[in-house]
Formats: sequence, structure tokens, C-alpha cells
Amino acid sequence: MLLKEQIDLQHLPRHIAIIMDGNGRWAQEKGQDRLYGHFHGVESVRNIVEGCAELGIGYLTLYAFSTENWDRPVHEVSGLMELLVETIRKEVPTLNKNNIRLHVIGNLSMLPEYASKALHEALELTSGNKGLNLIMALSYSSRWELMEAVRKIAEDVKAGKLEPSGVDQDTLQKYLTTSAFPDPELMIRTSGEYRISNFLLYQLAYAELYFTATRWPDFRKENLYEAIVDFQKRERRFGKTSAQLENEHPLVIG
Repeated sequence: MLLKEQIDLQHLPRHIAIIMDGNGRWAQEKGQDRLYGHFHGVESVRNIVEGCAELGIGYLTLYAFSTENWDRPVHEVSGLMELLVETIRKEVPTLNKNNIRLHVIGNLSMLPEYASKALHEALELTSGNKGLNLIMALSYSSRWELMEAVRKIAEDVKAGKLEPSGVDQDTLQKYLTTSAFPDPELMIRTSGEYRISNFLLYQLAYAELYFTATRWPDFRKENLYEAIVDFQKRERRFGKTSAQLENEHPLVIG
């Protein structure tokens, strides 16, 4: 049976998050510059976005560029920004054709003006789409996000808009950059690294984590299907016991 046919379409993860790792190493293994890997990684993005849209996944978050990535060699960062702008402008018609809405989370004030302009144009052009929500984590780190959320909460407490005693988990969630999206249920990381790397630390609290040795430029729909099939075999307990889950959802035999 094909992997895609093994997927239970009634129990898909509502939100998948992916750390797209291994572009640079993939390129170096082929004797090429790291940017060569990033260029080929774009095809994987197209393929996986298409795969998620076809399955009916509601939300897909891609970790495209972290705040720490700004410390990489200048030529690599510049090349990545140019590739980002070129790709976004080229892909907007396809996003609209497939009813995909683009979102961006991260510290966008760090982006060069030309990149920021292209992003905002794409966000506006896709804002009416109702299908897959494609969320790009760009110039993003979870510690930055949490720090910003705490700072804004403190400002609102100081201004009298919030009572300290009323601050709870729901309050914090509303101040995160992801407040409009459900938490990811499945997190995939490519390239054989077993780290979350400052990505959605708060939101991944109960996500299923899936790690694969496949480098991102080689990651395709079949790899995505494999991750989803693995996800659907797991028991998601959220701190409860298996017996409790069985009592909540007893097996009904007709």
C-alpha cells in the first residue's frame, strides 16, 4: 500500500511545523556553496506546501530563518534574503491559485527594506485566501517571542489595561506572534539533528516530534506522508493515562 493511502484523512494533524535543516550540508556534500543548498531547498518548500494543501492540512509553519542566522557569513545572509524575495514574488500567483494564505512571524524589523516590502506585498495579495495557512517563521526565535510577549504584558499592566492577578496561560498565548493559530500537533526536523533550536518552545509543549536524517533539499511528499503515518500511530495523552483516554473515548462495537 502506498504511504499516502495509509493516512487517515479524518485524523490529520491540524498544524504541522517543520525545521527545514540541512541545506548547507547537502550542498557541501556535493562540493557546492551553501547557497546552492538553499536554492534547491526552495523546491522542497513548493513540494511540501503542495502536499499539505492536497491533504487538507490547515496550518503549516516553516522555520525559514532564525534570529541567530543573522550571525552567518554576510554573503550567505545576503544571498538568502535575495532568494527569499525572488521566491515570494514568483510564488504569489501559485499561492492564490491554490487558495493558500501567507503569514509571517518573527522580528521583521531586522529585515532589509526590500525584503520587508516584498513580504508585505505578498501578505496583502494572499490575505483573502481561505485554504492552507502557510506561516513563515522569519528572523524568528522563541526566546525573542517570549521576551516580547512578557514586555508587552508588563507594559499593559503598568498602563492599567491588565491586572497582575489576571495574567494566566491564556493571557500569554494572546501576546505571542502565533496567537491567531492553533498549536502545532506535529513538528518535523530534517537532517538528523535532535534539537528544537529555539523554535516555538511554548507552542510545542504537547506536539509529537519527528526527526529524519533526510536533508531538507531531498525532503518530498513521501517523507511528509511517512511523518504523518508515524504521527497517527502515536497515542496522544496530554498528561493523562491510556486508561483515562479509553474511558473518555470508549470503543463502540456495532
